[in-house]
Amino acid sequence: MTPTITAFAQSPDRGRGLARDMRVRWALEEVGQVYEVRLVSFDEMKRPAHLALHPFGQIPTYEEGDLALFESGAIVLHIAQTHAGLLPEGANARARTMTWMFAALNTIEPPIVEWEQARYLEHDKPWYEARLPLLGKRIRGRLEQLSNRLGDADWLDGAFSAGDLLMVTVLRRLEGSGMVDAFSNLSAYVARGKARPAYQRAFDAQLAVFTASNG
Repeated sequence: MTPTITAFAQSPDRGRGLARDMRVRWALEEVGQVYEVRLVSFDEMKRPAHLALHPFGQIPTYEEGDLALFESGAIVLHIAQTHAGLLPEGANARARTMTWMFAALNTIEPPIVEWEQARYLEHDKPWYEARLPLLGKRIRGRLEQLSNRLGDADWLDGAFSAGDLLMVTVLRRLEGSGMVDAFSNLSAYVARGKARPAYQRAFDAQLAVFTASNG
């Protein structure tokens, strides 16, 4: 059965591939699973039909038969568990991959999101000038730890996995800030992820939505 995912009808990232449907698209492309996309507007995201799929009114969602999922990390994990290519075969290696998936979303991404929100929502607040450097310092500390762990390896734990897929999408949120570029191995790591044919197919697919919606 062909799964259906949801994505922004008008993505706020203007086609840069930073919305979280990109993670799901990439995972599906990596495993060779054909999928359909249902575009939803910001208004539709808050209506009962979509809230029945995602109680927090966000994207993406994933529907396959009588299964409905939300949260990009959970969706990627489901794809990885039901298709070959994103989880290694050994039990210990699979567990380590899942650890990296959680690390990407629970350790690396939160300070990045907090920094982003401060820039967009707090720039006119009296505490902004003092707070932003502190948030940046937190991110750079996490990046240094990640850089030290990655070392000169191509991927986080052997071959490319769902852990790398999520980590690359998280690190991409910092593009243009120079933070990742300060660590040559992390910059090269992100570039390797973006060079994967499955990533490029997913990126082109989401960019096509933005291009079509903007004439």
